[in-house]
Amino acid sequence: MSLTERASGTGLAGPVPGLAAQFPVLASGVAYLDSAATSQTPVPVIDAMTRYYTDYRASVHRGTYPLAVEATDEFEGARARIAQWLNSTVEETIFTANATSAINLVAYAWGLANLKAGDTVVLTEMEHHSNIVPWQIICGQVGASIEYVPVAEDWQLDLDVLDSLLARGPKLVGFAHVSNVLGTINPVAEIVRRAHGAGAIVVVDGTQAVPQMPVDIAALDADFYAWTGHKAYGPTGIGVLHGRRALLEQMPPFIGGGHMISQVFDQSSTWAELPHKYEAGTSQIAEAIGLGAAVDFISGIGIDQVREHELAITAYALERLAEVPGLTINGPASAADRGSLVSFVLDGAHPHDISEILGRDGVCVRAGHHCAQPLMRALGVSATTRASFAVHSSADEVDRLLTGLHTVRRVLQL
Repeated sequence: MSLTERASGTGLAGPVPGLAAQFPVLASGVAYLDSAATSQTPVPVIDAMTRYYTDYRASVHRGTYPLAVEATDEFEGARARIAQWLNSTVEETIFTANATSAINLVAYAWGLANLKAGDTVVLTEMEHHSNIVPWQIICGQVGASIEYVPVAEDWQLDLDVLDSLLARGPKLVGFAHVSNVLGTINPVAEIVRRAHGAGAIVVVDGTQAVPQMPVDIAALDADFYAWTGHKAYGPTGIGVLHGRRALLEQMPPFIGGGHMISQVFDQSSTWAELPHKYEAGTSQIAEAIGLGAAVDFISGIGIDQVREHELAITAYALERLAEVPGLTINGPASAADRGSLVSFVLDGAHPHDISEILGRDGVCVRAGHHCAQPLMRALGVSATTRASFAVHSSADEVDRLLTGLHTVRRVLQL
């Protein structure tokens, strides 16, 4: 059976036979439909991190004994594979704590040095708070303002409004590659081209894109591209910022301390070469090694195959959810126009109640504002329910979701 073939009663084939067995939590029998929040972690990632702790535990870059050399080789080897996977460079691939930390790095190191009173930052209605709040803080400090590109009726960004805002000469444009609520896949390269034409720097939140579709950092041409490991089958506590080298070299450090220096004098210091200039203190060694293993895991399947499978699962979910009375789906009608998630509202049912009732039968979905309150207000709701999919997701799990939603309607007497 091909990845996208539907077979009555058996659902959709996974990218690799028995793939779900690589994820220990799934052995409990849960239908884990919350990968957009945090993905499950496969055995190869767990094993890679365990080997660091049991076989060559040591600090990186700071020792010449064999354990330290091996730790450094594994740590920097992970960085090199991550950079190559997304067509970036080692010097432009900075380890952070998560995507939020990566965007804050840009906000404080670039924003404070370049934004001033009267300047404009352009964001979108569909942004995660991680790409809103840092800019609110910086703009508040320097006296700059924020303008928003709205979501049009077709669930896409209104690029006509973007163009009108770009005509005002904003200093920075920030937007999500894939909306974590609507699933909308934004035309990154086109928006970057328009923004650069207006003289703006571009920050892209790639958190929802990297785990599920091919991403080419060089081709997208964004100045900064942030993502996080825990949504890409890696561990928590590790994220990545890909930055344009010329900008990174001009910017001041974000955090000062050990490891990010070249020389320290009594009254001043000089900085380490990229990427270490932005990696103060002891690094997330096990986490970086784990993320490298996660990239290897995805590469072993093939990111094109991951996208094909998740596209098919999402299409099936859209089809089945349309059967539920009173249910409204948010986001593009076609699975081809969205990432592997579906957000919805059910008349008469609060998303928290939906999630709790589904959870009784082991169906795990996310309920709430999804760290996107401006978008919730634009949608006219306070919260939605979201089902999101991964390489291990199956049509049977979508069927369990549908059965659970009918139970919700029965319990709440809808």
